[in-house]
Amino acid sequence: MTAQAKTTLSSLMRTKSLAQLLAETETEGRRLKKTLRVWDLIAIGIGCIIGVGIFVLPGVQAAKNAGPGIMLSFAIAAAACACSALCYAELAAMIPVAGSAYTYGYATLGEIFAWIIGWDLILEYMVAAILVSTGWSAYFVNLLDNAFGFALPQQLTASPWDKAPGLLNLPAVAIVLLLMLLLVRGIKESSRVNLGIVLVKLAVILFFIVVACGHVDPAKWHPFMPFGFGGVMRAAAIVFLAYVGFDAVSTTAEEAVNPQRDMPLGIMGSLAIATVLYMAVAAIMTGVVPYAQLGVADPIALVLNILKMPWASALISVGALAGITSVLLVLMMGQPRIIFSMSRDGLLPPFLSKVHPRFGTPYFSTLLTGVVVATAAAFTPIDVSSELCSIGTLFAFMIVCAGVIVLRYTRKDLSRPFKVPLFPVLPALGIILCGYLMVSLPGTAWLRFVIWLGIGLVIYTAYGFGNNILAREDNQHGGT
Repeated sequence: MTAQAKTTLSSLMRTKSLAQLLAETETEGRRLKKTLRVWDLIAIGIGCIIGVGIFVLPGVQAAKNAGPGIMLSFAIAAAACACSALCYAELAAMIPVAGSAYTYGYATLGEIFAWIIGWDLILEYMVAAILVSTGWSAYFVNLLDNAFGFALPQQLTASPWDKAPGLLNLPAVAIVLLLMLLLVRGIKESSRVNLGIVLVKLAVILFFIVVACGHVDPAKWHPFMPFGFGGVMRAAAIVFLAYVGFDAVSTTAEEAVNPQRDMPLGIMGSLAIATVLYMAVAAIMTGVVPYAQLGVADPIALVLNILKMPWASALISVGALAGITSVLLVLMMGQPRIIFSMSRDGLLPPFLSKVHPRFGTPYFSTLLTGVVVATAAAFTPIDVSSELCSIGTLFAFMIVCAGVIVLRYTRKDLSRPFKVPLFPVLPALGIILCGYLMVSLPGTAWLRFVIWLGIGLVIYTAYGFGNNILAREDNQHGGT
């Protein structure tokens, strides 16, 4: 290997020290406002973890794969997810900097890994926000029509490429722009709105649990695993990503008042609450209605109709709409902070890391995210297919788990307010589980990953490699 090749490889693998990362959070004009406390962080996690999926996934997977064993499927998926969540908690407490897995990758594995995961997370958050906003629109239109008898014209509720074409999806655009303005206004205001929405969502879920639990017939839980343990595991793999919203909690680490204590509580607390609710809803569904009948789009409504409570369906619709809204809000909260961190490091243009002088929010990256998502949502067909498993999210989990292992051995001196238990077994298990799910994904997911990665590497080569902070420092030292 030539000297130049060695230099290039060394540059690609350069890392940022914890001192550098923390110093940058105090840079004037690029300092985010610290306002989030533990309950704000838990609400952010719940807001993204418990979406409309809780109203659909338990029933569908019970009918197709697990039967009443869907309860066990959610427990297994939560345990698998906990391996990655614990690693996130350790790094978030130790490195309370915006950017989530991107920042952790930069601190542990090297710049090229940080770029790859940051670039892919941008796509993952954006695609998810587009799809969730179009889903929000469909649910909103149906609720207006069914509950209030008000039908919006087709031309304003569908894209030109939908099966029933229109001009644009106006409700999707409206909700994205509304949340964008809220997020520019302030993280505290956004988290308060999210907390309110989450409370509505939790109230509706608890309402269902209370009114239906008395009608559970334990006999319907037999046989518990009609498709065998393999069916339970298939369902666990599918519902695994119902839990991954805790990643969004870590993107707000820099805005936490006491990140060393509150980030682990926020991440693990939201995961624990979500697990209990998922398992409770699954248990009640399969205990009231035979599992074979639950393979419908609205299994909770089916349960309530069988219990002769059709009046409760409208309430469930409100809860589902609140669930989608909170997911969209958290997605649009997380993505700008990844862009912000990459820009502050010099890997993306500097204007994207400007902080609003009054609100203390990354407003340029927030506005960019909102405009792109709103434009795409306006013209994206509502039945756009997306892979159930997110390859970028799983890759992020692997980076975080690997980062914990690397730092434990290379930087034993660092203060760790929270430590992953059973080290290195749990981080290694997280890598293995996420890797297994990645290789199980269809070829279309890998094709999208490779194409987007190729575009990102072109941008990194043309701009980020020579303009980032570490490259500028190397040039300055080389010139002195």
